[in-house]
Amino acid sequence: MTCFSASSSNVLTRTAFFASVLLSSAVVCAQPAADPPVAEPAAPPPDAGKPKPPPYSLPFQLRPVVVGNVIRSDTAIAFYESPANGESGSTVASMLLSSYKVTDELAPLIRLGIVSNSPPDAPTDPESGTGFLNPVLGVTYAPKISPNFKLGLFLGVTVPIGSGGGNDAEPKNVMANNAGIFARSALDNAMFAVNDFVVFPGVGAAFTDAGFTAQVEATLLQLTRVKGDAPAVPDSSRTNFTTGLHLGYFVIPALSLAAELRHQRWLSTPKLVENDTTDTLRDNTTVELGPRLHIQLGEKSWFRPAVGYVIPLDDPMKDRKYKIIHLDLPFVI
Repeated sequence: MTCFSASSSNVLTRTAFFASVLLSSAVVCAQPAADPPVAEPAAPPPDAGKPKPPPYSLPFQLRPVVVGNVIRSDTAIAFYESPANGESGSTVASMLLSSYKVTDELAPLIRLGIVSNSPPDAPTDPESGTGFLNPVLGVTYAPKISPNFKLGLFLGVTVPIGSGGGNDAEPKNVMANNAGIFARSALDNAMFAVNDFVVFPGVGAAFTDAGFTAQVEATLLQLTRVKGDAPAVPDSSRTNFTTGLHLGYFVIPALSLAAELRHQRWLSTPKLVENDTTDTLRDNTTVELGPRLHIQLGEKSWFRPAVGYVIPLDDPMKDRKYKIIHLDLPFVI
């Protein structure tokens, strides 16, 4: 018969205790770990996965083919010389436009203008003239076609209340209106035709890709006399046509460079053209070059200032040595 001492019994007891602890640990470790909680996927932002449209180079004087809530100040400062005596004159023609986007494709607009002229033969008062131009009421329709192709349809009319109209118009105001036409590259004739009610539909189309914009435009202007009589206001109606090409490129997102070719032509033969012995008043061609900044002010607000230099390509502006600085300040809000 074998006998165990108390000490041996204690050792066996401790051994059995540790064995039971290790066995319990092994059982616990052998159990599979619980799956970690799975996080719910975050909801994508509204525009996630929707590519941004290519940037669009805003034209200098051609109409934009996009719609928006816009306030735009647009001023041309022209310096020229008299072919007769070489004396210098200057003209400032400034426009203010406001448009409101009713839908993503439709925006009515109103445009106001003022002109001031200091003619070469009398650069100081009383011969200097300043006056208001015909306001323009219009609407732009820009249907969504594709991210790279934009189409803009326009219809405008004038309110014939500008200064310098009628049989008893101040000669200095008449002269200011005539000079203002050239200061604006003969592209805004409707606003300077203060004796006429003008209806002018137009169409523009632009292609944008990889920072490049190419836009073309055409506008037909039908002028109908509503103030004055012959001989002071000789033409009962006239038909004018304007067209242009704009090329722009974004060097960086905040800076684009552009060139704009513009042409105006009388389709009818008003008395001014009929009596022109120099044969230079039928049409007019200019080109404008310059940079534009693109400054984001808020989530959807932009300031896109530009400065352009206008070069006349033919007479009468070339003969009169026109030099024009164009300052364009559009706010998109």
